[in-house]
Amino acid sequence: MIDGIDRTILRHLKEDGRMTATALAAKVGLTVAPCHRRLRDLESSGVIRGYRADIDPAAIGLGFEAIVFVTLAKVERSIMSDFEERVAALPNIVEAQRLFGSPDYLLRVIAADLPAYQRFYDEQLTVLPAVERLTSTLVMKNLKSNGGPPV
Repeated sequence: MIDGIDRTILRHLKEDGRMTATALAAKVGLTVAPCHRRLRDLESSGVIRGYRADIDPAAIGLGFEAIVFVTLAKVERSIMSDFEERVAALPNIVEAQRLFGSPDYLLRVIAADLPAYQRFYDEQLTVLPAVERLTSTLVMKNLKSNGGPPV
């Protein structure tokens, strides 16, 4: 169970994941050793899943985004497992969720532009196992991304 101090640590790390343990300790009102111990505990328990750079896709030439809803022709464990493995291996799919109801999956796809997305759609998405229907919605503007849970 996490307490108020842990939540404060998480709030600060959510804002600046590169913050040193010394700076973090000062922000939360602890000395370095107990702050570092709490940080290790949050990491080892899986509350903190990792640290990564938040990269702007447009800044690296991937400014086109689409949301793709996928309906499978048949929903069986082996088919879903194969589908999910193939989706996880495609780097242009930056988020994927399995949904209750219809459609079966939601995929967030990034590409350089519309022609690049069309090639990805035609060559990668349409050949995924057991796909019955793909429905794309183009993203006009990303208002909030990668916000994480409220802490």
